[in-house]
Amino acid sequence: MDAKLPRHVLDTEHVPPPERFGMWLDMIADSPAPLRVRSAHADDFVARAEFIELGRLRLVRYRYPSVDCVRTRKLIQRSDPDYYCLALTTTGTGVAGQQGRQSSCQPGEFTFYDCSRPHEVSHHGDDHGLRHASSVVAFIPYDALPLSSARLAPLFAGRMSGTEGIGALLADYLIQLSSRPEQYHAADAERLAGIGLDLVATMLGRHLVSEDEVPTEVRRRALLSQVHAHIRQHLGEPALSPQAIADAHHISVRSLHRLFEDEETTVAAYIRDQRLERCRLDLTDPMLRNQPVQQIAGRWGFRDKAHFSRAFRAAYAETPQAYRMRHLEAARIVNTPASVVNSQPTY
Repeated sequence: MDAKLPRHVLDTEHVPPPERFGMWLDMIADSPAPLRVRSAHADDFVARAEFIELGRLRLVRYRYPSVDCVRTRKLIQRSDPDYYCLALTTTGTGVAGQQGRQSSCQPGEFTFYDCSRPHEVSHHGDDHGLRHASSVVAFIPYDALPLSSARLAPLFAGRMSGTEGIGALLADYLIQLSSRPEQYHAADAERLAGIGLDLVATMLGRHLVSEDEVPTEVRRRALLSQVHAHIRQHLGEPALSPQAIADAHHISVRSLHRLFEDEETTVAAYIRDQRLERCRLDLTDPMLRNQPVQQIAGRWGFRDKAHFSRAFRAAYAETPQAYRMRHLEAARIVNTPASVVNSQPTY
């Protein structure tokens, strides 16, 4: 069995209330960029942190009461890891300050800062502290981004949208990875990190109005990720076509086809394969056993019954109906108690 992504969880509810804040402070002290932390909830600090290791990229999904943090020059002298930090606020209000700049971030917004420079970070829950604050944070080594620290400095403690454009794609990516890390394999860590870093570099480059400074290959991969996400979101639409996809991304159809040249597939083939995969999953879902095959095919963009049957048989070497029956029967046997399977009728 493939190993899952390396990760570990710290949950303060596992220790008595008086020990919870101390447990959290110990974790912060061992992080890549230690902070001085204060909280109005130090007497009973119910918090959770999940760390996901993606090679050069470390993701942390935080949930905590309101906190106020500062990284001082003294702390930097003790630990100067050459990391950037990109933080996505998911609940509550985050405030970041660095180099005389300060920004307040609402849910769905990013802030970005340099861990090797002094900064302040506060994150408060809503309803006067009755609700927890939460965030997804990426620690990024300096050399993992194609832009220099001096070039990125105008963005430190700034605010960037995570609800539109590249920012929305990046936010969705980080949330999906950090909320369900058990779905991914350790062997995929480097590639997952590469996709995330490409999206980060492209988003930062666009906010600097210097996209030309982002390497062409990084921009190509980021655009390809956008196109893949768009296709997956619109699979059920019969009008999904190379022209529609190109128009949605403000590029020519020729540029779209060129984007797929290194992927060993075509735009049309990628759409077809994604549709077939969704159909395959639905056909093997016991909850959908009473839905007609053609209804499932239609939901994922196949309007012609004969065309769907030919495409499915070419991909999976069986008709849709035969594939469905075989997998549902196998699932029924697996889920049937051994005592029932082995029982003999009595008379």
